[in-house]
Amino acid sequence: MEVILLKKVQNLGALGEKVSVRPGYGRNYLIPGGYAAPATEANLKAFEARRAELEREAEQTLARAEEHKARLEGISVTIARKSGDEGRLFGSVGTGDIAAAAREVGIEIEKHQVRLPTGPLRTVGHFDVAIHLHADVQGVLKVEVIPET
Repeated sequence: MEVILLKKVQNLGALGEKVSVRPGYGRNYLIPGGYAAPATEANLKAFEARRAELEREAEQTLARAEEHKARLEGISVTIARKSGDEGRLFGSVGTGDIAAAAREVGIEIEKHQVRLPTGPLRTVGHFDVAIHLHADVQGVLKVEVIPET
């Protein structure tokens, strides 16, 4: 299935590119999410008419993501959890816990933006957690997991 990208999609392409994707991915994710439109002649003409507007929106989104990244610099969140004597947690700290702790200190982060490639945090300590703000912008949030008293 051929689609025209209306936004930059990571690992797929940039705004305005005509790419070939599997039909299910196009119909079920890209088109309903507003990331792409079917590559028909009418849609190509409509895209070219809106190209400047879409590029301006993309630049504004990128600028907002850069501002958000700048606000993350130097911010640290602390999460208290029950733990054993050796520092292992009874349970874990996941993406939802990190997003909630960031909201408590005034940083708006959704749990789908938090990236934990090795899985949830299961020990006490200091961690640098990647925050996916935009396809081109990745911030870092410092998370400290402390034993609950």
